[in-house]
Amino acid sequence: MSPKPPSATALRVAELSQGSENVFALRPEKDRLAQIAQELDLSALRKLSFEGKVSPLGRDDWELTGTLGATVVQPCVVTLEPVTTRVDTQVVRRYLADYVEPEEPEVEMPEDDTSEPLGAWIDPGAVMIEALALSVPDYPRAEGAELGAVVHTEPGQKPMTDEDAKPFAGLADLKAKLDREDP
Repeated sequence: MSPKPPSATALRVAELSQGSENVFALRPEKDRLAQIAQELDLSALRKLSFEGKVSPLGRDDWELTGTLGATVVQPCVVTLEPVTTRVDTQVVRRYLADYVEPEEPEVEMPEDDTSEPLGAWIDPGAVMIEALALSVPDYPRAEGAELGAVVHTEPGQKPMTDEDAKPFAGLADLKAKLDREDP
């Protein structure tokens, strides 16, 4: 009896074909799209597809390559109006049998961020959600939406603007004051 897969989209590495490409095509149904949208804090997820293959990479390693396509709706960071974005991206993950996880508490990110340790399963569904999360805009803006200047101050005081916060703004005021006092 084989072990239970971690998800319905997981592929057992021991059952992958070494001699040919292991093709997958994921197109979640409407209910699953709603779940993913909620997980990723999106207003809506209209379309999502992830197609690709898992191929042998040398003798012990595997490579997942695919194309992710999605239509996401998020609130504008300025106006909260819905912003629809089309995401189309290429995805690559390399699963390495001899992958070594850094042991230091703080390490620099490696230049190759596509490598992961090889486990018993490769899950294109999990890769799809991760790639989507990394691809959606962090700060979506509706067309024409701009941040205005917000000025706060105590009652009776002159508000401080961005101009006032510049390093030499105080020197310009001092010079103007000295010019008025000493003609």
